[in-house]
Amino acid sequence: MNVRHKRLVVISNRLPVSIRDEEGGQTLQTASGGLVTALAPIMNRNHGHWIGWLGQNQPDHVDRLVQDFNKQGSYTIQQIPLSNEEIEKYYLGFTNGCIWPLFHDLLPMATFNQDEWDAYVRINERFGEAAAKQVEKNDFIWVHDYHLMMVAQVLRKKKVRQPLAYFHHIPFPSPDIFRRMPWREEILNALLSFDLVGFQSLRDRRNFIASVREMVRGAYFTRKRRHTLVHLHGRSVRVGNYPISIDFEEFDEAARSQEVRLEMAAMKAAFSAETLILGLDRLDYTKGIPERFLAFERLLELHPELIGKVSLLQVVVPSRIGVQMYRDLKEELDSLTGRINGRFSEYGYVPIYYYFKHLSRAELLAHYRACNVALITPLRDGMNLVAKEYAASHVDLDGSLILSEFTGSAEQLERGAFIVNPYDLEGVADAVYRAITLPEKEQHKRMRSMRSQVRQNDVHRWVGWFTDGIEAT
Repeated sequence: MNVRHKRLVVISNRLPVSIRDEEGGQTLQTASGGLVTALAPIMNRNHGHWIGWLGQNQPDHVDRLVQDFNKQGSYTIQQIPLSNEEIEKYYLGFTNGCIWPLFHDLLPMATFNQDEWDAYVRINERFGEAAAKQVEKNDFIWVHDYHLMMVAQVLRKKKVRQPLAYFHHIPFPSPDIFRRMPWREEILNALLSFDLVGFQSLRDRRNFIASVREMVRGAYFTRKRRHTLVHLHGRSVRVGNYPISIDFEEFDEAARSQEVRLEMAAMKAAFSAETLILGLDRLDYTKGIPERFLAFERLLELHPELIGKVSLLQVVVPSRIGVQMYRDLKEELDSLTGRINGRFSEYGYVPIYYYFKHLSRAELLAHYRACNVALITPLRDGMNLVAKEYAASHVDLDGSLILSEFTGSAEQLERGAFIVNPYDLEGVADAVYRAITLPEKEQHKRMRSMRSQVRQNDVHRWVGWFTDGIEAT
């Protein structure tokens, strides 16, 4: 079975398109992102089909937009509509109010609500039923992420026999955390309805296997070097870890462009500090941004000679502002910024530059190149591609990366990055000091190692790993 020559049917919560306003009306355009970039060649070559939700704000003429897109593209999309109540219960409720915090080891923030679980099951059934009507004999079906963990079970009930693969983009918690989930057995059995289940890291794979071992009756295991086979009800499910990545060549080439160089020069001229430390995150409590601010404050307390010389440039991308927990987080960041800047600001010097906004592509790459250090310290993260993007963008081999040990990317970048515990404020402060005082030769050695790792294991190789995995099942 060569899945690379089969039609690929992708099922994900969001479609790979966004609505754009143009002269004469609206259109659907392919969104940017690593997953879309990686899957586009296969989708285009074999006329694939992508099933998903377009987003919360949908115009009345969305069906026409989808039809127009399908007429023009080499692959097709299918919109799964959601009502406002379904968005509230399935998306904001169960997936982001229960699964997201629980799977990121933040148990106190997780809520367990029967109505929201019921909505999650219903939406998964809707996605699965829509896919069952579309799949053809030789299709390869690939489901993505925690929003749709139940889909394979629906497809099996519909007598779909095609290969079913699932990739879990976020962390998978330890059994001690996961067992708090009231519907833990339902979720595990649903995931074991796939032929291949993939995780970002070896730790996530081990957590999943441990949970199955403790909570699923009748399962037994065969361990291989690169994967584990789970045997249950006469079937074998391949479970592996396949760390997702980025398009290294695309970042490397774009970072060298004249537009990015000019943007970078303008950035450096705009800030008085000779050393810039970059924080770049979506607004989320898993990203460890308050802890990062406190670690930077500790750095200035321990090394007052750095006051006036080092600034933290924190960009927070707006996300889920309608949710009270996220509004509270933004207020906390506003307050911390004001307090720390009040302590350490001097004439012409600002310790923390804090921006709450989206960045254009050129601005993003300029931020990567202009900053001497990237401080990437999530409390828990499945992979964290910002770390890999930072390395791929540093074409001059300058720059240092400080990375949380609780990210999937730490497994791959540990030889070049400074690995830290984000809860250890003094440890993070010490790592920042070491990074900004690192000799140039050692800096180049570390950056060269990280760039080589990301280049060799790019997003295209990730797709290859995964398709090889399904072919072996």
